[in-house]
Amino acid sequence: MARRGFISELFGFVRAHKAWMLLPIIVVLLLVGALIVLGGTQAAPFIYTLF
Repeated sequence: MARRGFISELFGFVRAHKAWMLLPIIVVLLLVGALIVLGGTQAAPFIYTLF
């Protein structure tokens, strides 16, 4: 049995349980996580100009 990643497991859950209303929440959490990660890098000045 092949190991599946967290993202594929999450998408499988959403698809199996027809919980499509979770997708916008997941997308927003991923975007916030990306902003936090990029906020501590050299890209921070470019992110701050967006706001």
